[in-house]
Amino acid sequence: MESPGKVKGIAARAALWSARHRTLAILGWIAFVVAVTVLGGQFGQIEATNADQGHGDTRKADQIVEAAGFPERPAGEMVIVQNRAGADRTAAVTEVTAALKKTPDVVDVQKPIVSPDGRSSLIPFAIAGDAEDAADRVQPSLDTVARVQAAHPDLYIAQGGDASGDKLIGDKLDKGLNTLGMLSIPVTLGILLVAFGAVVAALLPVLLAIMAVVAAMGLLAFASHLAPTVDTTAHVMLLVGLAVGVDYCLFYIRRERDERRNGADPHRALVIAAQTSGRSIWISGLTVIVAMAGMFFTFDATFVSFGVGTILVVATAVLGSLTVLPALLSALGDKVDAIKIPGLYRRRSESRVINGFLGLVLAKPLISAVLAVGALAVLAAPMLDLRTKGEGIEDLPATTPIVQAYKAIGEAFPSETSPVEVVVEAPSVRTPQFEAAVARLRAEVEASDGRFVGPVEARINPAGTVAVVSLGMADKSDLGQLRETIVPAAFGSFPALVTGAAAGEADFNARLDASMPWVFGFVLGLAFLLLLVSFRSVVVAVTGVVLNLLSVAAAYGMLVFVFQYGHFESLLDFQAADGIINWMPLFLFIILFGLSMDYHVFVLSRIREGHDRGLPTRRAVREGIGRTAGVITSAAVVMVAVFALFATLPLTSTKQLGIGLAAAVLLDATIIRVVLLPAVMALLGEKNWWLPKWLGWLPQIAHEPPAPAGAARDEKERELAAV
Repeated sequence: MESPGKVKGIAARAALWSARHRTLAILGWIAFVVAVTVLGGQFGQIEATNADQGHGDTRKADQIVEAAGFPERPAGEMVIVQNRAGADRTAAVTEVTAALKKTPDVVDVQKPIVSPDGRSSLIPFAIAGDAEDAADRVQPSLDTVARVQAAHPDLYIAQGGDASGDKLIGDKLDKGLNTLGMLSIPVTLGILLVAFGAVVAALLPVLLAIMAVVAAMGLLAFASHLAPTVDTTAHVMLLVGLAVGVDYCLFYIRRERDERRNGADPHRALVIAAQTSGRSIWISGLTVIVAMAGMFFTFDATFVSFGVGTILVVATAVLGSLTVLPALLSALGDKVDAIKIPGLYRRRSESRVINGFLGLVLAKPLISAVLAVGALAVLAAPMLDLRTKGEGIEDLPATTPIVQAYKAIGEAFPSETSPVEVVVEAPSVRTPQFEAAVARLRAEVEASDGRFVGPVEARINPAGTVAVVSLGMADKSDLGQLRETIVPAAFGSFPALVTGAAAGEADFNARLDASMPWVFGFVLGLAFLLLLVSFRSVVVAVTGVVLNLLSVAAAYGMLVFVFQYGHFESLLDFQAADGIINWMPLFLFIILFGLSMDYHVFVLSRIREGHDRGLPTRRAVREGIGRTAGVITSAAVVMVAVFALFATLPLTSTKQLGIGLAAAVLLDATIIRVVLLPAVMALLGEKNWWLPKWLGWLPQIAHEPPAPAGAARDEKERELAAV
């Protein structure tokens, strides 16, 4: 066995150390996971507030309100009573009002408000207690409204509000996530059982991926004290952690098994796996981390939280793959193939089908490249029509009662479902001048021909220094006029900031637009540099970036085709909208670019390995892609299956995330890796490895496995033998 001095690279040295100190490496990993999980729970996690997540004027306004000391407001709810088949709703309104006053946890039942068209009545009320957990106490009021609706079938009577909306989304999301948690691990394990044909080999990647996710969750608690986290970060970490954790272990185990089947002894097989797949995991993990770091350039609390969480889970997965996995493989030896499954266990991992297809591609590389680019262009074409929108209650399935109630209330009482708030901070707002300003705003609203609606009401904090003036806005396209003309004219010398849902969406979009060039430039630039340093080739680095951009563009096109154009609505249980969720394109770009590099680095490493052995480029391409086809297919199937499960969740955003990721990975592992990559490399030939002389100072990274050791072995070498 090679001594540490003869083995180069972090991955190989880590593997050799772990293999020689198996017990310490395995117990150390377990202790690390347990320690960070327990300590993270004790340390506590800091959640981002609404003010942390805003931008522009919205953020400034929310911070002013948060610091102003306003009394805690209970969660607001509304019941709409609307004429449908019946015409007389007076009795129903009276009945709802009386029943709500007797309902537990219901307070502040107000007088009914009649809509301008006279067809609807709205009964506002509140849920007692803290608004943060009001969803736990809203069910009695929902039951009360349901009973009144049953007694008046000729009318439409429904409830909507913060607490009922949170309960519906929370219940549906919790149910979906529980189902996802129960399905993702068995599905992943099932795919790995088919891929490996052996129970022990299939269990290792799943076990290590789960431990990596758990450890990263513990580390997130510490990181949240520097960058507050949002609640959806855990779901994203599970998504990414399960995908990369399984992939890294899959690459490593498959290479070690292949080398054993090629006749290498346990010592040499482990060194080769560490020197090749281990190095690929190191480079791939670094590339994924770089891509995820691009989220920091958005300066958005949600994206920063996602970035921190994904970086932690990828780093933890890489650490486990390079340390405890070699120790386990060294300890197990050939027992990694224990409990073979009849009919599934195969001694060779090459795919005859893909090898045969590769022969056709390499025989006609120009035609293959043109056809592949044409197919990707067709898939990406709808991207030209990509539009974005904010996330709202309408992104739940249209058949959901709360969605129908919100739509009815929004049409009849727009000021209740889409309020705009004007935040004014001054030495004192209890002055005639401020009252005159509110009166001017009220006059502007009354003269707006329905574009803005009342009532125009002001809330003042106990100190009398901050006022929040609320009104309704029928169309969010009028936000610019409100901010630039109406509010400045009404409030004059008073500093006034406009906030609310529409304003928050506009400020968020402006922040994303400003950060987009920085994010794209950072991710693409550093990915190029990492590939350049890893493979010492400008051409390989450029083609790697371009091919990954093609898969991202195709994923965007498919998102537009499905969610914007409305295909597969009934199958996926969603309602088409006039745009994709506004944070989705940037987030998908970052995640997809990072995950695509997993395959790309792994495949390129195997191709470069053949080239460094002196093989012609075409033969190196065929051998590299052919020998990695099985593991790439298995890894892609795992990713596609896990991502596709997210499409079963109730929110449109989770469906878009799942479909976008699954489609991109599928395209990446098929059209990109099996057709376009080999075709392009075959056309370029030796030009693939072009490096300008002035870059000759770049470090040499060995891609070829180390030469076989001599027959004689010392005692240290025998320490690596399996027990």
